[in-house]
Amino acid sequence: MKIIPEILAVGAETRAIRHDIHAHPELGFEVHRTADLVAAKLTSWGITVVRGIGRTGLVGTLRRGSGTRAIGLRADMDALPVNEANTFAHRSTTPGRMHACGHDGHTAMLLGAARYLAEHADFDGTVHFFFQPAEEAGGGAQAMIDDGLFERFPVDAVFGVHNWPGMPEGKFGVRVGPLMASTSDFRIDIKGIGAHGAMPHNGRDPLFVGTQIANALQGIITRNKKPVDTAVLSITQFHAGDANNVVPDQAWLGGTVRTFTEDTLDLIEARMRAIAPPIAAAFECEAVVDFVRNYPPTINEADATAFAADVIADTFGEDHLDRDVEPTMGAEDFSYMLKARPGCYAFLGNGTGEHRGAEGGMGPCSLHNPSYDFNDALLPIGSTYFVKLVERFLTK
Repeated sequence: MKIIPEILAVGAETRAIRHDIHAHPELGFEVHRTADLVAAKLTSWGITVVRGIGRTGLVGTLRRGSGTRAIGLRADMDALPVNEANTFAHRSTTPGRMHACGHDGHTAMLLGAARYLAEHADFDGTVHFFFQPAEEAGGGAQAMIDDGLFERFPVDAVFGVHNWPGMPEGKFGVRVGPLMASTSDFRIDIKGIGAHGAMPHNGRDPLFVGTQIANALQGIITRNKKPVDTAVLSITQFHAGDANNVVPDQAWLGGTVRTFTEDTLDLIEARMRAIAPPIAAAFECEAVVDFVRNYPPTINEADATAFAADVIADTFGEDHLDRDVEPTMGAEDFSYMLKARPGCYAFLGNGTGEHRGAEGGMGPCSLHNPSYDFNDALLPIGSTYFVKLVERFLTK
Protein backbone atom coordinates (compact mmCIF):
# COMPACT_ATOMS: atom_id res chain seq x y z
CA MET A 1 0.00 0.00 0.00
CA LYS A 2 1.24 3.45 -0.93
CA ILE A 3 -0.42 5.48 1.81
CA ILE A 4 0.56 9.14 1.51
CA PRO A 5 3.04 9.87 4.35
CA GLU A 6 1.68 13.36 5.02
CA ILE A 7 -1.80 11.87 5.52
CA LEU A 8 -0.39 9.33 7.99
CA ALA A 9 1.43 12.12 9.82
CA VAL A 10 -1.84 13.87 10.70
CA GLY A 11 -3.70 10.63 11.34
CA ALA A 12 -4.36 11.41 14.99
CA GLU A 13 -6.09 14.68 14.05
CA THR A 14 -8.24 12.96 11.43
CA ARG A 15 -9.22 10.29 13.97
CA ALA A 16 -10.13 13.01 16.46
CA ILE A 17 -12.42 14.59 13.88
CA ARG A 18 -14.09 11.23 13.23
CA HIS A 19 -14.56 10.55 16.94
CA ASP A 20 -15.99 14.01 17.51
CA ILE A 21 -18.55 13.54 14.74
CA HIS A 22 -19.38 10.06 16.05
CA ALA A 23 -19.97 11.40 19.55
CA HIS A 24 -22.36 14.07 18.26
CA PRO A 25 -24.62 12.35 15.70
CA GLU A 26 -27.27 14.31 13.82
CA LEU A 27 -30.16 13.04 11.72
CA GLY A 28 -31.37 13.80 8.22
CA PHE A 29 -31.09 17.43 7.23
CA GLU A 30 -30.44 18.54 10.83
CA VAL A 31 -26.67 18.16 10.52
CA HIS A 32 -25.93 21.70 11.68
CA ARG A 33 -23.08 20.96 14.09
CA THR A 34 -21.42 18.56 11.68
CA ALA A 35 -21.68 21.03 8.80
CA ASP A 36 -20.23 23.76 11.03
CA LEU A 37 -17.27 21.53 11.87
CA VAL A 38 -16.67 20.60 8.22
CA ALA A 39 -16.95 24.20 7.04
CA ALA A 40 -14.54 25.41 9.73
CA LYS A 41 -11.93 22.80 8.82
CA LEU A 42 -12.15 23.47 5.09
CA THR A 43 -11.94 27.24 5.61
CA SER A 44 -8.90 26.87 7.88
CA TRP A 45 -7.13 25.07 5.03
CA GLY A 46 -7.90 27.83 2.54
CA ILE A 47 -10.68 25.99 0.73
CA THR A 48 -13.64 28.07 -0.48
CA VAL A 49 -16.89 26.94 1.16
CA VAL A 50 -20.49 27.46 0.04
CA ARG A 51 -23.19 26.37 2.48
CA GLY A 52 -26.91 25.79 2.29
CA ILE A 53 -26.83 23.48 -0.75
CA GLY A 54 -29.72 21.08 -0.24
CA ARG A 55 -30.63 22.85 3.01
CA THR A 56 -27.63 21.83 5.15
CA GLY A 57 -25.23 20.46 2.55
CA LEU A 58 -22.03 22.27 1.70
CA VAL A 59 -19.41 22.32 -1.02
CA GLY A 60 -15.72 23.05 -0.68
CA THR A 61 -13.87 24.13 -3.82
CA LEU A 62 -10.15 24.02 -4.54
CA ARG A 63 -8.65 25.24 -7.82
CA ARG A 64 -5.11 24.93 -9.09
CA GLY A 65 -3.53 25.83 -12.41
CA SER A 66 -5.52 26.65 -15.52
CA GLY A 67 -7.08 23.27 -16.28
CA THR A 68 -10.76 23.20 -17.19
CA ARG A 69 -11.53 19.72 -15.92
CA ALA A 70 -13.27 19.23 -12.58
CA ILE A 71 -13.88 16.28 -10.26
CA GLY A 72 -16.44 15.84 -7.50
CA LEU A 73 -15.82 13.86 -4.30
CA ARG A 74 -18.75 13.12 -2.01
CA ALA A 75 -19.22 12.21 1.66
CA ASP A 76 -22.44 11.89 3.69
CA MET A 77 -22.82 13.44 7.15
CA ASP A 78 -26.02 12.11 8.78
CA ALA A 79 -26.52 9.43 11.42
CA LEU A 80 -29.31 6.97 12.28
CA PRO A 81 -32.06 6.85 14.96
CA VAL A 82 -30.33 4.01 16.85
CA ASN A 83 -29.31 3.64 20.50
CA GLU A 84 -25.58 2.86 20.58
CA ALA A 85 -24.47 -0.30 22.40
CA ASN A 86 -20.73 0.48 22.38
CA THR A 87 -19.07 1.89 25.50
CA PHE A 88 -15.84 3.39 24.13
CA ALA A 89 -14.99 7.03 24.80
CA HIS A 90 -16.31 8.35 21.48
CA ARG A 91 -19.73 6.67 21.76
CA SER A 92 -22.80 8.74 21.01
CA THR A 93 -23.64 11.40 23.58
CA THR A 94 -27.22 11.66 22.29
CA PRO A 95 -29.65 8.84 23.21
CA GLY A 96 -31.49 7.46 20.23
CA ARG A 97 -28.92 8.67 17.70
CA MET A 98 -25.84 6.91 16.42
CA HIS A 99 -23.41 6.85 13.52
CA ALA A 100 -24.29 3.25 12.73
CA CYS A 101 -23.41 3.42 9.04
CA GLY A 102 -19.98 5.05 9.07
CA HIS A 103 -20.84 8.46 7.69
CA ASP A 104 -18.59 9.92 10.39
CA GLY A 105 -15.73 8.02 8.79
CA HIS A 106 -16.71 9.00 5.25
CA THR A 107 -16.71 12.67 6.26
CA ALA A 108 -13.37 12.39 8.05
CA MET A 109 -11.77 10.61 5.06
CA LEU A 110 -12.84 13.34 2.68
CA LEU A 111 -11.64 16.03 5.07
CA GLY A 112 -8.28 14.29 5.26
CA ALA A 113 -8.04 14.34 1.47
CA ALA A 114 -9.11 17.98 1.30
CA ARG A 115 -6.45 18.99 3.79
CA TYR A 116 -3.70 17.21 1.88
CA LEU A 117 -4.77 18.64 -1.47
CA ALA A 118 -4.92 22.15 -0.02
CA GLU A 119 -1.46 21.87 1.53
CA HIS A 120 0.30 19.78 -1.13
CA ALA A 121 -1.44 20.64 -4.38
CA ASP A 122 -0.28 18.63 -7.37
CA PHE A 123 -3.09 18.89 -9.90
CA ASP A 124 -4.39 21.14 -12.63
CA GLY A 125 -8.10 21.89 -12.47
CA THR A 126 -10.88 22.01 -9.89
CA VAL A 127 -11.92 19.75 -7.03
CA HIS A 128 -15.36 20.06 -5.48
CA PHE A 129 -15.83 18.40 -2.09
CA PHE A 130 -19.52 17.53 -1.65
CA PHE A 131 -20.63 17.08 1.97
CA GLN A 132 -24.20 15.83 1.91
CA PRO A 133 -26.99 15.63 4.51
CA ALA A 134 -29.87 13.15 4.71
CA GLU A 135 -28.51 10.09 2.94
CA GLU A 136 -30.34 7.75 5.30
CA ALA A 137 -33.71 9.41 4.75
CA GLY A 138 -34.79 12.40 2.77
CA GLY A 139 -32.70 12.10 -0.38
CA GLY A 140 -30.09 14.69 0.49
CA ALA A 141 -28.21 14.07 -2.75
CA GLN A 142 -31.28 14.92 -4.81
CA ALA A 143 -31.91 17.98 -2.63
CA MET A 144 -28.42 19.25 -3.42
CA ILE A 145 -28.93 18.55 -7.12
CA ASP A 146 -32.27 20.37 -7.03
CA ASP A 147 -30.40 23.33 -5.53
CA GLY A 148 -28.23 23.48 -8.64
CA LEU A 149 -25.28 21.42 -7.38
CA PHE A 150 -23.91 20.49 -10.78
CA GLU A 151 -24.77 23.79 -12.44
CA ARG A 152 -23.05 25.80 -9.71
CA PHE A 153 -20.22 23.31 -9.18
CA PRO A 154 -19.86 21.48 -12.52
CA VAL A 155 -17.84 18.28 -12.60
CA ASP A 156 -16.77 15.86 -15.31
CA ALA A 157 -17.11 12.90 -12.93
CA VAL A 158 -18.09 12.23 -9.33
CA PHE A 159 -16.79 9.61 -6.89
CA GLY A 160 -17.78 8.27 -3.50
CA VAL A 161 -16.86 5.51 -1.03
CA HIS A 162 -18.82 3.47 1.49
CA ASN A 163 -17.20 1.31 4.16
CA TRP A 164 -18.29 -2.32 3.92
CA PRO A 165 -18.32 -4.56 7.02
CA GLY A 166 -17.33 -8.17 6.39
CA MET A 167 -15.02 -7.25 3.52
CA PRO A 168 -11.34 -7.55 4.51
CA GLU A 169 -9.99 -4.40 6.07
CA GLY A 170 -8.63 -2.02 3.45
CA LYS A 171 -9.81 -3.99 0.41
CA PHE A 172 -11.80 -2.12 -2.24
CA GLY A 173 -14.69 -3.43 -4.28
CA VAL A 174 -16.07 -1.90 -7.48
CA ARG A 175 -18.12 -3.08 -10.43
CA VAL A 176 -19.41 -1.64 -13.68
CA GLY A 177 -23.18 -1.22 -13.73
CA PRO A 178 -25.53 -1.74 -10.79
CA LEU A 179 -23.73 -1.86 -7.44
CA MET A 180 -26.70 -1.15 -5.16
CA ALA A 181 -30.44 -1.49 -5.67
CA SER A 182 -33.30 0.93 -5.97
CA THR A 183 -35.57 1.15 -2.94
CA SER A 184 -39.34 1.67 -2.95
CA ASP A 185 -42.04 1.38 -0.29
CA PHE A 186 -45.57 0.14 -0.76
CA ARG A 187 -48.75 -0.04 1.27
CA ILE A 188 -51.98 -1.78 0.26
CA ASP A 189 -55.09 -0.71 2.17
CA ILE A 190 -57.98 -3.16 2.13
CA LYS A 191 -61.53 -2.16 3.03
CA GLY A 192 -64.07 -4.83 3.94
CA ILE A 193 -67.09 -5.18 6.21
CA GLY A 194 -66.69 -6.11 9.86
CA ALA A 195 -68.60 -8.97 11.45
CA HIS A 196 -68.76 -11.22 14.48
CA GLY A 197 -65.99 -13.80 14.40
CA ALA A 198 -68.55 -16.57 14.81
CA MET A 199 -70.56 -15.30 11.84
CA PRO A 200 -67.99 -14.30 9.20
CA HIS A 201 -70.52 -14.76 6.40
CA ASN A 202 -72.14 -11.50 7.50
CA GLY A 203 -68.98 -9.57 6.73
CA ARG A 204 -66.33 -9.24 4.05
CA ASP A 205 -63.00 -10.24 5.59
CA PRO A 206 -60.12 -7.87 4.62
CA LEU A 207 -57.58 -10.02 6.46
CA PHE A 208 -58.40 -13.03 4.31
CA VAL A 209 -58.15 -10.85 1.23
CA GLY A 210 -54.77 -9.57 2.42
CA THR A 211 -53.38 -13.10 2.62
CA GLN A 212 -54.49 -13.79 -0.95
CA ILE A 213 -52.84 -10.57 -2.14
CA ALA A 214 -49.64 -11.38 -0.22
CA ASN A 215 -49.39 -14.75 -1.91
CA ALA A 216 -50.19 -13.35 -5.34
CA LEU A 217 -47.54 -10.63 -5.10
CA GLN A 218 -44.79 -13.24 -4.88
CA GLY A 219 -45.90 -14.46 -8.29
CA ILE A 220 -44.57 -11.20 -9.71
CA ILE A 221 -41.06 -12.25 -8.73
CA THR A 222 -41.37 -15.89 -9.76
CA ARG A 223 -43.64 -15.66 -12.82
CA ASN A 224 -43.72 -12.10 -14.25
CA LYS A 225 -40.11 -10.97 -13.87
CA LYS A 226 -37.34 -12.46 -15.94
CA PRO A 227 -35.28 -14.80 -13.72
CA VAL A 228 -32.07 -12.98 -14.71
CA ASP A 229 -33.44 -9.61 -13.53
CA THR A 230 -32.70 -9.49 -9.83
CA ALA A 231 -35.40 -8.08 -7.55
CA VAL A 232 -36.80 -8.37 -4.05
CA LEU A 233 -40.42 -7.86 -2.97
CA SER A 234 -40.69 -8.19 0.81
CA ILE A 235 -43.94 -7.80 2.73
CA THR A 236 -42.75 -6.64 6.13
CA GLN A 237 -45.98 -5.46 7.76
CA PHE A 238 -49.53 -6.86 8.01
CA HIS A 239 -52.00 -5.06 10.27
CA ALA A 240 -55.59 -6.09 10.92
CA GLY A 241 -58.01 -6.35 13.82
CA ASP A 242 -57.75 -5.96 17.58
CA ALA A 243 -60.08 -8.61 19.02
CA ASN A 244 -60.21 -12.42 18.79
CA ASN A 245 -63.93 -12.57 18.09
CA VAL A 246 -64.26 -9.76 15.55
CA VAL A 247 -63.70 -9.85 11.80
CA PRO A 248 -62.16 -6.42 11.18
CA ASP A 249 -63.44 -4.04 8.54
CA GLN A 250 -59.98 -2.88 7.44
CA ALA A 251 -56.47 -4.25 6.99
CA TRP A 252 -53.26 -3.16 5.38
CA LEU A 253 -49.98 -4.70 4.38
CA GLY A 254 -46.75 -3.02 3.37
CA GLY A 255 -43.12 -3.58 2.59
CA THR A 256 -40.22 -2.83 0.30
CA VAL A 257 -39.24 -3.45 -3.33
CA ARG A 258 -35.61 -3.53 -4.51
CA THR A 259 -34.39 -3.74 -8.11
CA PHE A 260 -31.26 -3.10 -10.15
CA THR A 261 -33.08 -1.52 -13.11
CA GLU A 262 -35.86 1.00 -13.58
CA ASP A 263 -37.56 -1.32 -16.10
CA THR A 264 -37.89 -4.09 -13.53
CA LEU A 265 -39.20 -1.59 -11.02
CA ASP A 266 -41.80 -0.38 -13.54
CA LEU A 267 -42.91 -3.96 -14.10
CA ILE A 268 -43.29 -4.72 -10.39
CA GLU A 269 -45.25 -1.57 -9.64
CA ALA A 270 -47.56 -2.11 -12.62
CA ARG A 271 -48.22 -5.73 -11.65
CA MET A 272 -48.92 -4.81 -8.01
CA ARG A 273 -51.48 -2.26 -9.11
CA ALA A 274 -53.04 -4.80 -11.49
CA ILE A 275 -53.16 -7.67 -8.97
CA ALA A 276 -54.40 -6.25 -5.67
CA PRO A 277 -57.70 -4.49 -6.58
CA PRO A 278 -59.21 -7.41 -8.59
CA ILE A 279 -58.39 -9.91 -5.84
CA ALA A 280 -60.10 -7.69 -3.32
CA ALA A 281 -63.08 -7.21 -5.65
CA ALA A 282 -63.44 -10.98 -6.04
CA PHE A 283 -64.23 -11.14 -2.33
CA GLU A 284 -66.38 -7.97 -2.37
CA CYS A 285 -63.71 -5.80 -0.75
CA GLU A 286 -61.69 -2.84 -2.01
CA ALA A 287 -57.91 -2.47 -2.23
CA VAL A 288 -55.87 0.67 -2.85
CA VAL A 289 -52.16 0.44 -3.70
CA ASP A 290 -49.79 3.23 -2.62
CA PHE A 291 -46.34 2.79 -4.19
CA VAL A 292 -43.56 5.26 -3.33
CA ARG A 293 -40.26 5.24 -5.17
CA ASN A 294 -37.36 6.32 -3.00
CA TYR A 295 -33.79 5.93 -4.30
CA PRO A 296 -32.97 4.69 -7.81
CA PRO A 297 -30.32 1.97 -8.33
CA THR A 298 -26.69 2.99 -7.89
CA ILE A 299 -25.16 2.39 -11.32
CA ASN A 300 -21.45 2.86 -11.93
CA GLU A 301 -20.43 4.23 -15.33
CA ALA A 302 -17.97 2.02 -17.19
CA ASP A 303 -15.12 4.46 -17.93
CA ALA A 304 -15.19 6.09 -14.50
CA THR A 305 -15.21 2.68 -12.82
CA ALA A 306 -12.27 1.45 -14.88
CA PHE A 307 -10.44 4.66 -13.98
CA ALA A 308 -11.17 4.25 -10.25
CA ALA A 309 -10.15 0.59 -10.32
CA ASP A 310 -6.82 1.41 -11.95
CA VAL A 311 -6.16 4.11 -9.34
CA ILE A 312 -6.88 1.61 -6.57
CA ALA A 313 -4.71 -1.11 -8.12
CA ASP A 314 -1.79 1.25 -8.73
CA THR A 315 -1.99 2.75 -5.23
CA PHE A 316 -2.87 -0.21 -3.03
CA GLY A 317 -2.12 -3.24 -5.19
CA GLU A 318 -4.32 -5.51 -7.27
CA ASP A 319 -4.63 -7.84 -4.28
CA HIS A 320 -6.53 -5.07 -2.47
CA LEU A 321 -9.14 -4.78 -5.22
CA ASP A 322 -12.17 -6.76 -6.33
CA ARG A 323 -13.07 -5.41 -9.78
CA ASP A 324 -16.38 -7.30 -9.88
CA VAL A 325 -17.62 -7.13 -6.30
CA GLU A 326 -20.97 -8.71 -5.55
CA PRO A 327 -23.77 -6.13 -5.74
CA THR A 328 -26.13 -5.61 -2.82
CA MET A 329 -29.87 -5.05 -2.55
CA GLY A 330 -29.16 -2.24 -0.11
CA ALA A 331 -29.74 1.27 -1.43
CA GLU A 332 -27.80 4.54 -1.50
CA ASP A 333 -28.77 8.03 -2.64
CA PHE A 334 -25.40 8.62 -4.31
CA SER A 335 -27.42 7.00 -7.08
CA TYR A 336 -28.91 10.43 -7.84
CA MET A 337 -25.46 11.88 -8.46
CA LEU A 338 -24.58 8.98 -10.72
CA LYS A 339 -27.76 9.57 -12.73
CA ALA A 340 -26.67 13.18 -13.25
CA ARG A 341 -22.96 12.67 -13.91
CA PRO A 342 -20.58 9.81 -14.78
CA GLY A 343 -18.88 8.34 -11.77
CA CYS A 344 -18.06 5.40 -9.55
CA TYR A 345 -19.12 4.33 -6.08
CA ALA A 346 -16.71 1.98 -4.31
CA PHE A 347 -16.85 -0.24 -1.24
CA LEU A 348 -13.97 -0.18 1.24
CA GLY A 349 -13.66 -3.16 3.57
CA ASN A 350 -14.31 -2.32 7.23
CA GLY A 351 -13.13 -5.72 8.53
CA THR A 352 -15.09 -7.96 10.87
CA GLY A 353 -15.20 -5.78 13.96
CA GLU A 354 -12.05 -6.63 15.91
CA HIS A 355 -11.06 -2.96 15.85
CA ARG A 356 -13.78 -2.20 18.42
CA GLY A 357 -11.93 -4.02 21.19
CA ALA A 358 -13.50 -4.93 24.51
CA GLU A 359 -15.62 -1.77 24.53
CA GLY A 360 -17.57 -2.73 21.45
CA GLY A 361 -21.16 -3.85 21.82
CA MET A 362 -22.12 -7.51 21.90
CA GLY A 363 -23.74 -7.36 18.48
CA PRO A 364 -22.06 -7.67 15.07
CA CYS A 365 -20.14 -4.80 13.51
CA SER A 366 -22.63 -4.55 10.68
CA LEU A 367 -24.28 -1.51 9.16
CA HIS A 368 -27.30 -0.12 11.01
CA ASN A 369 -26.43 -2.23 14.07
CA PRO A 370 -26.14 -0.73 17.61
CA SER A 371 -22.70 -2.35 17.97
CA TYR A 372 -21.24 -0.97 14.72
CA ASP A 373 -18.24 1.34 14.60
CA PHE A 374 -16.21 2.67 11.69
CA ASN A 375 -12.69 1.26 11.50
CA ASP A 376 -10.19 4.10 11.96
CA ALA A 377 -7.56 2.15 10.02
CA LEU A 378 -9.51 3.06 6.88
CA LEU A 379 -9.13 6.82 7.31
CA PRO A 380 -5.68 7.21 5.69
CA ILE A 381 -6.62 4.63 3.04
CA GLY A 382 -9.78 6.46 2.05
CA SER A 383 -8.06 9.86 2.11
CA THR A 384 -5.21 8.56 -0.05
CA TYR A 385 -7.70 7.08 -2.54
CA PHE A 386 -9.51 10.41 -2.90
CA VAL A 387 -6.20 12.26 -3.38
CA LYS A 388 -4.97 9.83 -6.02
CA LEU A 389 -8.26 10.12 -7.91
CA VAL A 390 -7.76 13.88 -8.06
CA GLU A 391 -4.10 13.79 -8.99
CA ARG A 392 -4.69 11.38 -11.85
CA PHE A 393 -7.99 12.87 -13.07
CA LEU A 394 -6.52 16.37 -13.01
CA THR A 395 -3.00 15.45 -14.02
CA LYS A 396 -0.76 18.34 -15.01
